[in-house]
Amino acid sequence: MFYLNTKKIILSVKNLSSFLLVLFVAFSFYGCVDFPNQFNGLPPGTWRAALQLDNNPKRNINVNDDIVLNKSFSFEGELPFTFDVIYKDNSNTDFYIEIINGEERIKVDDIVFNLDKATAKDTVIIDFPIYESSIKAVFEENVMEGNWVVKNRKNYAIPFVAWHGKNNRFASNGKPAEMDISGKWSVIFEEGTEDEYPAIGEFEQNGNSVTGTFLTETGDYRYLEGNVQGKKMFLSCFDGSHAFLFQAKMIEGDTLIGSFRSGKHYQSSWKAVKDEKATLKSAYDLTYVKDEVVDQPFILNQKTTDGKVVDLENAYYSDKIKLVQIMGTWCPNCRDESNFLLDYFKENPSDQVEIIALAFEKYRDESKGLEALRRYKQRMNIPYDMILGGYLNKAEASEKFPMLNKIISYPTLLFLDSKNNIRKIHTGFSGPATSKYD
Repeated sequence: MFYLNTKKIILSVKNLSSFLLVLFVAFSFYGCVDFPNQFNGLPPGTWRAALQLDNNPKRNINVNDDIVLNKSFSFEGELPFTFDVIYKDNSNTDFYIEIINGEERIKVDDIVFNLDKATAKDTVIIDFPIYESSIKAVFEENVMEGNWVVKNRKNYAIPFVAWHGKNNRFASNGKPAEMDISGKWSVIFEEGTEDEYPAIGEFEQNGNSVTGTFLTETGDYRYLEGNVQGKKMFLSCFDGSHAFLFQAKMIEGDTLIGSFRSGKHYQSSWKAVKDEKATLKSAYDLTYVKDEVVDQPFILNQKTTDGKVVDLENAYYSDKIKLVQIMGTWCPNCRDESNFLLDYFKENPSDQVEIIALAFEKYRDESKGLEALRRYKQRMNIPYDMILGGYLNKAEASEKFPMLNKIISYPTLLFLDSKNNIRKIHTGFSGPATSKYD
C-alpha cells in the first residue's frame, strides 16, 4: 500500500521551474558573449576554398567529324582548392598558410590579419607578391568571403569564399567511380580550330581521388587534384597565379571530352584518348637559329636590375658557357625552371658556366618591370644577373631575337658556348608535377 505526497511533488516542480529559469537566463546571457579565441588570427587546420567563376552557358563539343555531343557539357563555375592554416611554434598570432594541390604544398606567409576600421570586421589579406595577386576577405564565424584580385589585369577580381574545417576539394555526389583514368592520354585542346594544340595527360587514380597534370610542348598545367564521380572527372589547381579548372566525361568507353577554364578570362575544350605511347615534339626542335645566322655570335648588352651592364664580351663572361633564360616573373613554369637551375648548380657548381635571366614582363612601364625583377630576385635568392627584356607579348619578344625563328614559350633556354654561339635551345619546361622533370 502506498500514497502520493502532493506537497513534495509541488515543491519539486517549483524547484525545477526555478532551476530551468536560471539556466535559461544564463544561456541567454552567455549566448550574447563571444568567448575569446586562443588564436588571434584565422583558426588553424584545413580550409576548403572556392573561386566563384562567372557562370558560362553550356555548349556543344565536337567529338569528331561525325559526332557532336548532344548533351551540352556543363562549364560549372566553382573552382575549389584546399589550404592549411599553420601557427608557428609557441605563437597564437604568427601564422602562415600552405595551399594544397596534390603533392604540392605552397607556403604563403605574406599575410595581414586585423580589424578593418571601415567595416568593423576582421579582415585577412593573403598576398602573392611575385605574381602580383592577393586575396582579401572578411572573416566571420569560421568563414572567409572576399575576392582574389590580379593586380596587373584591369578590373580582374574573382569572388572567393572559404570554410574552416572542410577538406573535400570537390563536393561528392556519392557516386562511385565508373572509370579508371590512371595512365597516359593523348590530348588535343581546341580541336579543329587555329588554336589547336597537342598535350599529354598523366593521371593517377585511387578510388574516387585523382591527381595528375597535362604536358604541352611549351610547359605543363601544374599539380592538379580532384576526383572521379561516375563517368565524370573534376580537377583543379590554384597557386596564386594559375586558377585552373578541368572537367571531363567518358564517352564511347575510351574517350574523354572536357572543358578547361583558366580564371574567368579563358575557356576551351579538349578531347583525350588513352595512349601509353603518346609523345610530343622534342623541346629542342621548336625554337631554332635561322640558317643564315647560324655562325653569328649572340649579342647582349643591357642593364641589370642594379644598373650593371651585361656585356657577353667583358672579362666576367669571357670564355664561359652561358645559359640565357628567356622568362617572366609572372610565369610559374619559369619559376620551376629557375628552381631547377638553382638546385642543379648548387649540387654541380662550376665557375665555367653563367646564367643570365632575360625577363619579359606584364608592364610596358620600365620602372614597374624592373621593380618586378628586383622583387623576384630577392624572394627567389637569385644569384645571377637579371635583365628586363621588354613586354611579354611573344611577337614583340621575337623581334628582340632576329636570329631565332620565333619565341613561342616562356621559358625558353638558350645554351651559348664560350664564343657566344647558340648551340642548343630548349623551349618550355616540364615542371615537378610531370614525369619529364627528372
